[in-house]
Amino acid sequence: MKLAITSLFAVTLSAASLSAAAATRTDLLGEPAQAPTAQRAVVTAAYARTIDITGGTKWVNVNHGEVVRFVSNGREFTWYFDGVSQPRPFDMAEIAPAGFVDHGVKVYVGLGDDANLG
Repeated sequence: MKLAITSLFAVTLSAASLSAAAATRTDLLGEPAQAPTAQRAVVTAAYARTIDITGGTKWVNVNHGEVVRFVSNGREFTWYFDGVSQPRPFDMAEIAPAGFVDHGVKVYVGLGDDANLG
């Protein structure tokens, strides 16, 4: 009986960990630059640049702390790259609205100007 309870606890804990990891993946990558509060309105209005995504776009380079507006086929979204530093590229589909890209586009996040290297 004790083994069954221990096993059930381990399975429950494992499932909870996976759910939490999936829920916070985009938090690690940053957040949509939308204005749910008056304080966030500044970030929404202050995107640094616009990147056009075309059928030939295979990757984009952005910097940590940068706010970027992405445009593709008349659709757009703005992303604030304030998440945890990303040592590896990730697929834009992880942060873009559903159907925004119809092919793989890798996002490379550099350290940016806010990195203290010295």
